[in-house]
Amino acid sequence: MCPTEDNFQQATDELYHSLLEGNKQFVKDTLDSDPQYFEKLAAGQSPPVLWIGCADSRVPANQITNMPPGEIFVHRNIANMVVHSDMNMLSVLDYAVNVLKVKHVVVTGHYGCGGVLAAMGNQQVGLIDNWLRHIKDVYRLHKEELDSIDDATERGNRFVELNVIESVYNLCKTSIVQNAWKNGQKLGVHGWVYSLKTGIITDMKVSAYDNENMDTVFKLK
Repeated sequence: MCPTEDNFQQATDELYHSLLEGNKQFVKDTLDSDPQYFEKLAAGQSPPVLWIGCADSRVPANQITNMPPGEIFVHRNIANMVVHSDMNMLSVLDYAVNVLKVKHVVVTGHYGCGGVLAAMGNQQVGLIDNWLRHIKDVYRLHKEELDSIDDATERGNRFVELNVIESVYNLCKTSIVQNAWKNGQKLGVHGWVYSLKTGIITDMKVSAYDNENMDTVFKLK
């Protein structure tokens, strides 16, 4: 190996081992605070919330809501998408709603989302282009509004909001959510957008607790 490769290997090894050392420190600090913490955590989970968020490393569900482990069941993907054919997302949703009996499902996007911004353009990225196409459909649905916004940053922010709103609608269209409502299960579906610059979550005010306001063609009996 040349010296450059040696330095790279050393740096990556240090990072890797720092993760393990960080875990040890986490365990120590946690047990110092609550000796029974892990015993209680291992007993089971009954989180009241399912979080569908972006895979972005800067948007950790528990930290930005100040919730302890065990309170939020989490699914994350590029640009917090709800796609009706995504078996991964549907499996998480089904388990959360029908087994864990969560009370709320929250789709959380964030301003400056790379996936959403990439979907605004025409540059090929790779395999992810097939995923971004779902977001482009959101643009198509709201093209008139988005094209009327001259400022690119403002347009991107609004696109992020609309992507969350459409994901909430897509959640409500699923048979999983509609059957829960039909069976009398108390379940709210919500849309939020998080600001990386301020740390503040904005409620998109599109919460649904039944399918009464849904387009008739999507209502299931």
